[in-house]
Amino acid sequence: MLDEALKSEIQTAYRHALEGLGLTPRYGQRLMIAEIARTLAGIEADESGKRTSDEHVCVLEAGTGTGKTLAYLLAALPVAKARGKRLVISTATVALQEQVLHQDLPALKAHSGIDFSYALAKGRGRYVCVARLDQALDGGEENPTLSMFEQALEGGGDDWQSLVKALGDAYGSGRWEGDRDSWPEAIKDEHWRRLTVDHRQCTNRRCGHFGACAFFRARRDMEQADIIVANHDLVLADLSLGGGVVLPDPGDCIHVFDEGHHLPDKALNHFTYRFGVNAGLRWMRNLRKSLTELNAALGGQPTLARLLATLPQAMDAAEPRLGEAFALGHQLAERPQGLGDGEEFHQHRFEMGRAPQALREHAAALVTLFAELSRTLESMADILRESLDPEKHTGLPRDAAEAWLPLVALLYGRALEAHALWQAFGATDPEGEPPRARWLTLERFGGEPELTFSASPVSAAHTLAKSLWGTTFGAVVTSATLTALGRFERLQERAGLANRYRYQRLPSPFDYSRAVLSVPREAVDPADREGHERAIVDFVQGLGKQEAVLMLFSSRAQLRAVEKALPRPLAERVLAQDRLPKRELIVRHRERVDAGEGSIIFGLASFAEGIDLPGDYLTHVVITRLPFAVPDDPVGATLAEWIESRGGNPFMRISVPDASIKLVQACGRLIRKEADHGRITLLDRRVLTRRYGRALLDSLPPFVREIDGVRR
Repeated sequence: MLDEALKSEIQTAYRHALEGLGLTPRYGQRLMIAEIARTLAGIEADESGKRTSDEHVCVLEAGTGTGKTLAYLLAALPVAKARGKRLVISTATVALQEQVLHQDLPALKAHSGIDFSYALAKGRGRYVCVARLDQALDGGEENPTLSMFEQALEGGGDDWQSLVKALGDAYGSGRWEGDRDSWPEAIKDEHWRRLTVDHRQCTNRRCGHFGACAFFRARRDMEQADIIVANHDLVLADLSLGGGVVLPDPGDCIHVFDEGHHLPDKALNHFTYRFGVNAGLRWMRNLRKSLTELNAALGGQPTLARLLATLPQAMDAAEPRLGEAFALGHQLAERPQGLGDGEEFHQHRFEMGRAPQALREHAAALVTLFAELSRTLESMADILRESLDPEKHTGLPRDAAEAWLPLVALLYGRALEAHALWQAFGATDPEGEPPRARWLTLERFGGEPELTFSASPVSAAHTLAKSLWGTTFGAVVTSATLTALGRFERLQERAGLANRYRYQRLPSPFDYSRAVLSVPREAVDPADREGHERAIVDFVQGLGKQEAVLMLFSSRAQLRAVEKALPRPLAERVLAQDRLPKRELIVRHRERVDAGEGSIIFGLASFAEGIDLPGDYLTHVVITRLPFAVPDDPVGATLAEWIESRGGNPFMRISVPDASIKLVQACGRLIRKEADHGRITLLDRRVLTRRYGRALLDSLPPFVREIDGVRR
């Protein structure tokens, strides 16, 4: 239970924060603070601090204007400090992460009276490797073979040396702290990959540049912090490594997942495996060409010499098998001759995720081959890593180990990825559980054909239940949109959240009667594509000249068709998403509104979330059609097939609930502040004619309804 001292500390900090920031208390915010504090303070633990209770997670839907960030910080931080835990704030987007780091936390520290420290956590790959940068400044001569591999795998460029010099000068003088995100210009992915390392390639304290390492310098700051600001990808990546590798051990943390509705999709991405056959053959051919050099550099060490001697045979076995997989994949994808003229992309999904028997047998053979190759490269990497330790006497000079470890670790990682993919393709899915989605992709890269095998679970629920909710000391999941059709079931199903956890929808501070939700006479069924397009064009022509409008389209083709059909004077008022970068588009829209001119934004699905245009910057949101996602992506389509095979209705179980969430998000663009007002227009008559329409409308905030021009 929440003891009186802790309760008083939270209440006092809340009062001080409101006074210092000039804010008024909000009912939903107070409820959120109380619910989080009760949940986290009520977690039972043994004498060592290990959690012993299972009611340690609360899930809170809190709409825009609730003041979520202040609420969860004020409630969770005192409890975390009292329980000796670290508070990890995880966001889905960089924008929210920067807001928490640069606005919310400094404000809380200045005005709450709570003494705390905080730090930003990023993955190793966001920081420059000083050893790699030093080698690049020297022309990369310490290991030209590694440079050759990276250029072949990732690409190169004429501006490489000028970038390296600029980075080296800035880091050496202290003007740059070594993280990619703080460099003032965009760094090409192919360049950055040559300047950073993953956890396999990093030699940690054995590195001669450890004292100057940007990643470990940042990590030292993080290890002392009470609050760690991270993102969902980093939390999930740490969990996939076993937890406690980059971030503190989950059992020593209280996690807050803001923008929590993104967590299931982020988790799925982490457990999707891919393997490009030609890319795999390319790095194996390069390895074969480098064997002479590898033997010359490392063959003096007996164990390494023995391991190197096994590589030709391993590649002799794997390369023809991969060639056969390439041919078999093309046959299964019904493109035996490859892509046709003018065809750049073709995808073939296996129904219910069932790969044909011939492919499964082929995959099983490749699992064995890549398992052996992975073990060989892992053993080599272990010896090279040990050779960097002055107390270990492996018989290999330190400089040779330091020069060759990054390459061996790179190849080990590639072999592991291949092993995981073929294992996923050859495995039998457990009876009664959702299958894996499995598919093939044919495409061209730089004119060269590529066949990529991919496999993914269709749900991350089991993984999240075990690896995240099962290991964290306590957690808060929050977002403005967590419910679908007013219920939490869809989120529970996707995120593996147990029924025993605490769930609550918090009241909004906004007066939604200040907005009108309209389904006008012009609204038609989008099944009549041409009629729907004409209706949209007619509606745009009827908009007021000074309106600030956000018009959301479900397809780029329709967006462009409507834009093209508009008269020139009206088209000049349109700012289309695919014509300008998002940030530039928003700036121009605001400038037009400030100048008293009308402005119409044409946007796709990404503009239905994360766009903040309060007050007069947005007075009319137009939704051209209900946001149903067609389950044509391999993962969604496989899940839909599985549900249907068990007698379920994937449209009602997946499509309608997901459309409900997206519709709420789209409507949420209008009311961003308490004084905001305006109109939401839905140009899709299905919301009135289909049986699911009533459920979608009922899940929206209590706007004033206007149907065919009549208010209700």
